[in-house]
Formats: sequence, structure tokens, C-alpha cells
Amino acid sequence: MTFSINRNIIRWIIIASSFIIISLILWNTYTFFQNFKIEERSKMKTWSVAQIDLNSMDNLNTDVNPVTSHVVTQTIISTPVIVLDENGDVNRYRNIDSLTLENPKELKALVDKFKNENQPIPVVMGKKVKQTIYYGNSPLLNKLKYYPLALLLIIFLFAAVVYFFYRSSKNAEQNKLWTGMAKETAHQIGTPLSSLVGWTEILKTEHVNPEYIVEIEKDIDRLQTITERFSKIGSAPTLDSMDIVEVTKSSYAYLKSRSSKLINFEIIIPDREILVSLNEQLYSWTIENLVKNAIDAMKGKGDLKLELKQVERQVFINISDTGKGIPKSSYTKIFEPGYTTKKRGWGLGLSLAKRIIEDYHNGKIKVLTSEIDKGSTIQIMLKQV
Repeated sequence: MTFSINRNIIRWIIIASSFIIISLILWNTYTFFQNFKIEERSKMKTWSVAQIDLNSMDNLNTDVNPVTSHVVTQTIISTPVIVLDENGDVNRYRNIDSLTLENPKELKALVDKFKNENQPIPVVMGKKVKQTIYYGNSPLLNKLKYYPLALLLIIFLFAAVVYFFYRSSKNAEQNKLWTGMAKETAHQIGTPLSSLVGWTEILKTEHVNPEYIVEIEKDIDRLQTITERFSKIGSAPTLDSMDIVEVTKSSYAYLKSRSSKLINFEIIIPDREILVSLNEQLYSWTIENLVKNAIDAMKGKGDLKLELKQVERQVFINISDTGKGIPKSSYTKIFEPGYTTKKRGWGLGLSLAKRIIEDYHNGKIKVLTSEIDKGSTIQIMLKQV
């Protein structure tokens, strides 16, 4: 117990530390982005001052100051810039396609975009705005802007991997627990079962009604089958080439004889042999789970039909009932461990059926059709030998 508590504490410390580290990375990235943006604006202001100096030299017909020339040509390397005069005409531009400037609509859209990204810088000469500088974010700044999103995506994917790893590990632990419990159950049943076999032999010598003995032996055989089922959980079952028609008929008949007389049982099967690779005990367990589930859905009263048919090299077993039906949103959920709509029960029957059919027999099991308050049909598909 103490170990479990300590493990939970360590887990939460790791989660909290990861959250703090991520927050610091995002905050530093945001701070760096803002500082870089401020630095670019500072360069643009320097460039705007150089523009004033350059315009003054043009008016005086003097040579351009080398410092001014250097600032104008070298300060802005990759930042897109448009300089508009007081009439709204393009005076200068940098890092922009000239074709865009020739189209008035594209020019206006570009100017509006730059306005949204950065506040325009006015070029004032003699207390009058002679030019306005519009500039956008440099390619480096744009890449930096999306860096936090990329980082969050990577963190999300990493968290998803950790979650699925944790979940699969937990499921593996649960499967190990269920396997151990199943094998222990089979072991515990074995002792009283052997005793029952002995008592049956004694009853035979006491001249008890033979019909009673036959029924007791049937239930003993049933208990032995259940014991074999539980003992096989967690280990690869042996598949033998068997007549699925006979195995299905036998399993269905046993359930029919021990179910409510208010259930109208119907079975439609071919009168010929169909060989399929089967583990008889596990396959019978699947039929039992599906039939019992159908009886529960009908609350012990209704029509239950099993139909077995062969299509080319595939065998289909359809089990239909007139119960409450299954919502479409639950078609896959009903096969998940622990899912149940009953007040009692662990929700393992259909999940076991899915594992037996798909994992052990390489088949398929699904909800074929279902209507609320009208009934459902569960279909098993197996390959013929």
C-alpha cells in the first residue's frame, strides 16, 4: 500500500515538473519572440531616420552620406517593407514581389496585412508626414511565431505515447491478474469435482433412479468443460479440425434444455459436415455467452434463433434475439472489457467471446443488425478448413 502511494506521489511530481518545464519553455519562447519583434522595430525606426536623411540629400542634390547608404541598404535584409508617400503611392520597397505592387487590390491587402502585424512608422519632415513605412514580420520571425505550436504538438504526441504505454501496461497487468484468477478457479473446482464423480459412482450402487444419475453426470461433464475453459485462459489453445455443425448443435441444445420455457429456441443449420479449425471448449463458451446475453436482453422471454450458413470458404453463425436492442454508438463498446448494462455482472462475456473468436480462431465477431426494442443479431465469421 505504501509503495503504491509513493509511486502515485512520484508520478504526480513528474507530471508537475513536466508542466513547469513546458511552461518555462513556452514563456521563454514568447519572451524571445517579443524581444526579437522589438529589435526589428528598432531597426525599422533607424531605417526610417535614414530615409529622412536620404530625402533631405535628394532635395539638396548632394552626395549620399555613406552611413545613410549603409543603413538603407544593409539594415533590412529579409523584412518586407513598403514606403508610401503622402499621396499613397509606392516610394520604395524591399523584399516584395514587384508584380504585387502593380495590382492595387493586392497592394492594399498587403498594406492592411502589414498594419495588423506591426504599427506603421511615419517619416516626418518639417512637421509634416512625407512618407509612411509599412513592414511585416521577417521570415525568421514568422517561423519563430509557430515554434510554440510545434512544441505543443510534440508535447501532445509525447503525452499520447506515454498515455497509451501506461494504458497498455495497465491492461497487461489486469490480463495477468485475470489469467491467474481463472487458473486458480479451475484448480479450486477440480477438487470438489473429483469428489462428485466418486459420489456418483456410489449412487449407482445404491440403485438410485438412473435418470437422476444421467442428469448429474451431464452437469459433472459441464463442470469439467468449465474447468477446462478456465485452465486454457492465458495460454495458446489447440485448434483441431472439427465439424462446426455438430459442435454448435450440441452447445445450443444444452443451453436450450436448461433455459426458461418462455424462450422460443430455433436453430437453422445445414445437415452436412463443415470442417473448421476449432477449440471445442472455447467455441462452446462463445456460443454460451452470446445465447445468455441474448436471453438477458429479452429478460427471459422472447424468440431466439441461431442460424449457421456457409458462403464459399467462410462460415457465418448468426444469433438473433427479440430483446431491447443495441444503440449504434455501442456496437463496438459492448465487446470492451467491463462494459455492461446489467445491474449485476462484470461485463466480460462479450469481451471473452471477441478474444476467443478473433485472437484464438482468427475470425470476426460483430453486431450485424440491431433495432431498439426489436432485437439484435450478433454474427461470428470463421474460415473453413
